[in-house]
Amino acid sequence: MTSNAPSVLAITGGHVVPVTGPAIDNGTVVVTDGVISAVGGSETPVPAGARVIDATGSWVLPGFVEAHAHLGVHEDGEGWSGNDTNEMTDPNGGRFRAIDGIDIEEIGFRDALHGGVTTAVVKPGSGNPIGGRTVAIKTWGGRTVDEQVLAADVSVKSALGENPKRVYGEKKTTPSTRLGVAAVLREAFVAARNYAADRDAAAADGKPFSRDLTKETLADVLEGTLAWDQHCHRHDDITTAIRIAEEFGYRLVINHGTEGHKIADVLAEKQIPVIYGPMFTSRVKVEVRERDIANLVALDRAGVQVAITTDHPVVPINFLVHQATFAVKEGLPRETALAALTRNPATILGLDDRVGALEAGRDGDVVLWSGDPLDLDSRVEQVIIGGTPVLVPGEDGPRVVERAERFRG
Repeated sequence: MTSNAPSVLAITGGHVVPVTGPAIDNGTVVVTDGVISAVGGSETPVPAGARVIDATGSWVLPGFVEAHAHLGVHEDGEGWSGNDTNEMTDPNGGRFRAIDGIDIEEIGFRDALHGGVTTAVVKPGSGNPIGGRTVAIKTWGGRTVDEQVLAADVSVKSALGENPKRVYGEKKTTPSTRLGVAAVLREAFVAARNYAADRDAAAADGKPFSRDLTKETLADVLEGTLAWDQHCHRHDDITTAIRIAEEFGYRLVINHGTEGHKIADVLAEKQIPVIYGPMFTSRVKVEVRERDIANLVALDRAGVQVAITTDHPVVPINFLVHQATFAVKEGLPRETALAALTRNPATILGLDDRVGALEAGRDGDVVLWSGDPLDLDSRVEQVIIGGTPVLVPGEDGPRVVERAERFRG
């Protein structure tokens, strides 16, 4: 017989850091049927029959959220055969979807677990002015990528600056300048606006209408269903991003923002968030010559909401927390650093009803650390996604619960 009893997991005795509230010594987190049902002190009831994980001596935090990764679409160590990040054959790639190129067996997913990352927003690359739709996924747990999807409607990746200039300039076609890249964006949004008007008119009249997947994506951006993830480094490109966003009225998120500190007051006033990073890189091109961890601190001090990214595999995804640690060394408050790995990326990309904090009603994505994760000597001990342990203690340290083990029988 199949039991209808709920699946309950209780994590007890640890130093619980909910992120959205004060830390709790000797705290308890209860996960029921994959969703957090209680967070509190030692007096929090543990339901009868619950599986109990003793977290005494450990820090208990929500899983980290990587807000800008190419996890699975740019497979680490696989060379060209595993790189499906950029479909650089059309400047307007609105119809392209990152999910169609994700290999969940990429080694980066295992690295993510060892780094405490339980959610990643996977994005197409930055070779096109319009790269395509992103997708938010859990970093483990499914037989297929579809079973790991947290949200299919998150954002559209777009790029300004050197990358699209170089890609299409080498082909001697539009866009080969910053003017051309901006023109591609404007033309795409005008076409999408006209498309939406024609579609709505046809629906009102009960007439058939031919779908256009590229224009549909941009129409969703204009209607607010999708955010606009704008790759840009230089302050003038950031200004262009703001100009076009205000012209068409969509929700703008700055990605990278290397020179965002130069107009931090403008970004703060307009409430435009910045997903900052990657930080552990050399200055590989002109537009990142002013890359500095201190620039992230300046953005925060100006009142800009910030998240931190590795841009995996540019920086290994398990180094996400280390970038936050180095930002603290540069003056970023510890509370902000943790928020930039959890609550902020979830809020920026509309995932905060599910992830980003230990709070009743959110997904049971919980990570046990040996100590404060912002201390360099702290390590991930266990990872739970949706109430299911996916990184567990082993003889030689934490081990991933492999799919073959989970789904056999």
